[in-house]
Amino acid sequence: MNEKVPRTRIVVALGAGLVIIAVYVTFLRWQGAGYVVNTDALLAGFLVGMLAQFVDGALGMAYGVTASTFLLSTGASPAVATAAVHMAEIFTTGASGLSHWRLGNIDRNLFRRLVVPGIIGAIVGVYIVTGLDGAVVKPYIGTYLAVMGAYLIVRAVWRVHVDVNMKWGTPIVGFVGAFVDTIGGGGWGPVVTTTLLGTGHEPKEVIGSVNAAEFFVTVVSGVALAFLVTVQAWETVAGLIAGGMVVAPFAAYVAGKLPKRILMAVVGCLIIALNYGNILKVIGLL
Repeated sequence: MNEKVPRTRIVVALGAGLVIIAVYVTFLRWQGAGYVVNTDALLAGFLVGMLAQFVDGALGMAYGVTASTFLLSTGASPAVATAAVHMAEIFTTGASGLSHWRLGNIDRNLFRRLVVPGIIGAIVGVYIVTGLDGAVVKPYIGTYLAVMGAYLIVRAVWRVHVDVNMKWGTPIVGFVGAFVDTIGGGGWGPVVTTTLLGTGHEPKEVIGSVNAAEFFVTVVSGVALAFLVTVQAWETVAGLIAGGMVVAPFAAYVAGKLPKRILMAVVGCLIIALNYGNILKVIGLL
């Protein structure tokens, strides 16, 4: 007897197909209107989106850190990189938050303590990242991403637990997580999820609440950055969305097969390697 295919995978597969069709139709319309489509940016965004979604699907975090690292390595400014990533994440975090809501994985009290401080942190982050010279801040953003990579390695080797006061500590964690996520193009998951997992709450409720709050934080930062930052390479955003949608069902399947701690260490090493030059610039050796 044939194995029944889960409804969620069917929906994701159909969504991926619709996104690809939409990207292709837009591609044709741009060509017809005389707009020269940057196929290199479209392909690069697609490949980065696939890789970032695979990492996020397997680890439950690090989509923004992975995608931003690769975009920065291609020459994108910090503002453009974080804008592209957050606009693409509106789709992925929306689907994730809705799934957790339907499964009953959201703690409403935890969600409320995260979402408002998170939105405030995102607004402050947008103000700062768009007001700074990209050439000046880029090495520091790269160094921050490298620190996130090192944190992933620490998480892979040692089990780190942090005690957080749920009344006062959670809003602070939400603010800081959203702020660094907007400034660096990623970090909400590594900062917020990993910190709150040590509070004694049910892990699925922590993950569900954090993912649901992330959608609202991402919408605010993504929309604000779309208005404030000139993202000329919209092909990159389209590629990120399409690549993430295509690989999402496969990442969900592989998530239970791979040793997560090994994958986390590999991703951490990769992120540090790609930001090695930025670290040298910050410490004055390059």
